[in-house]
Amino acid sequence: MSMFPGEMAAEPVNVNEFQELARLTLPKMYYDFYSGGAEDQQTLKENVEAFSRITFRPRVLVDVSRIDTSTSILSYNISAPIIIAPTAIHQMAHPEGEVATARAAAACNTIMVLSYSSSCTIEEVAASCHAIRFYQLYVYKRRDITCTLVNRAERNGFKAIVLTADTPRLGRREKDIKNKMIVPPLKNLEGLLTAKVVSDAGSNLEAFANETMDASLCWEDIGWLRSITNLPILIKGILTREDAKKAVQAGAAGIIVSNHGARQLDYSPATISALEEVVNAVEGKIPVLMDGGVRRGTDVFKALALGAKAVLVGRPVIYGLAAKGEHGVRQVIEMLKDEFELAMALSGCPSLKHITRNHVRTERDRLHSML
Repeated sequence: MSMFPGEMAAEPVNVNEFQELARLTLPKMYYDFYSGGAEDQQTLKENVEAFSRITFRPRVLVDVSRIDTSTSILSYNISAPIIIAPTAIHQMAHPEGEVATARAAAACNTIMVLSYSSSCTIEEVAASCHAIRFYQLYVYKRRDITCTLVNRAERNGFKAIVLTADTPRLGRREKDIKNKMIVPPLKNLEGLLTAKVVSDAGSNLEAFANETMDASLCWEDIGWLRSITNLPILIKGILTREDAKKAVQAGAAGIIVSNHGARQLDYSPATISALEEVVNAVEGKIPVLMDGGVRRGTDVFKALALGAKAVLVGRPVIYGLAAKGEHGVRQVIEMLKDEFELAMALSGCPSLKHITRNHVRTERDRLHSML
């Protein structure tokens, strides 16, 4: 609760208001870790602001007395095209960590993507509830560690692997460097790898990542990854048509358009701006999802109109978790779902199949209309 009378005293009425609650709840080092981006944080701002430059072309006099927001991802049915993105170390936000997040995902009938750097183990999250779970993966220099994590995820009922492909090295996150961010031990790596890397230069997260991540990972290695698991593999971190086509050729089951929450290469494009290029390159062969900057149900609608099958939500989930635990995560997902349902009704779309490219107008559309 705010120190200022009347400010933020009421229940949050939108997802953005959870960020301030989280800022007031968390130690500065942890809030900066969750909220910060790379270098000048230009992409961090642009991820959100780019949505505001897309406008609607709503249709009227359509029967919207019943709205169906449900969809399926890799044949798994979910209540709305809103998925929980992989984010790190949830116990820094709330003592129950990823277990609380997974339970919220189950309650909201959606998918949770568990981060490789989760506070809770793969097994703890699997035992906590019946949520549909995907597992997010980095490939280590020691491939045996990657094999072990993939096998544990598959053995514990995870339904897909989400390979993060944009992190040959960690982006320069200056807030973490200034705060000398200390990463708690990662339970999933106990007995496999130590996270106790000492760095006098700043964040020990950066030192740990640069010491352990495999910077030689390339497209040929997707075949190796497919050989060690029966699970479908989605590739996360694609921003261009060239890489989208390579992902299809490599046998990916899906693509997640992502700039890593603007935490890697600053001045990368906003994901909503890159989405349509990737969708067009894939030509419907595999589903395309996106993350980054989703803060409103209208953002979800815009992403679907530009061809996304679903969106992933990261920071707002963490902010909800920090503010109110499992209930806060549920509130965040339900708020986005309710806003999305309203946007569908006001745009004349009773179901997802009715959302089309003609329902939105982008900056590029406006430029073309002036030619």
